[in-house]
Amino acid sequence: MAKVFRPSTREASILSKIESSKEHARRMAISAIPDCLESLSNAVTMKLVENSLVETTNKNGLQEKIQQCLETLHRADDFDVDYKTSPFRQIVPHPHVVSLYLTAFVLEEVINLKDTVDVFGSDEEIYMTIHQQVTRYLP
Repeated sequence: MAKVFRPSTREASILSKIESSKEHARRMAISAIPDCLESLSNAVTMKLVENSLVETTNKNGLQEKIQQCLETLHRADDFDVDYKTSPFRQIVPHPHVVSLYLTAFVLEEVINLKDTVDVFGSDEEIYMTIHQQVTRYLP
């Protein structure tokens, strides 16, 4: 027999606390972006180029675009973030919002930049490379 969910029970309270803690972590990560904007964009760009995931003729141009992407994320509302990241939510079980947003940017927009030769690797490889750098700078 299926379990009946009653919104007034203790379960609802626990689920509400879990969801609010996830939302709080998301807001804290996005609000911390300006503190490490330049260093994070540089680190992400360097790792993508070093690991041969992005081949570009202008590393500085790529870094500027990633920095602009991070600035856009910082100013974006929840709907825009969810819309941008929705095709990639299933990459990992519990994705970091900044890593996921940057992965979506690399997979959808970096390939179309004039300085980009090609983007290599799987979605997971790109996410993990970006995530390693994001976790160094953001909570």
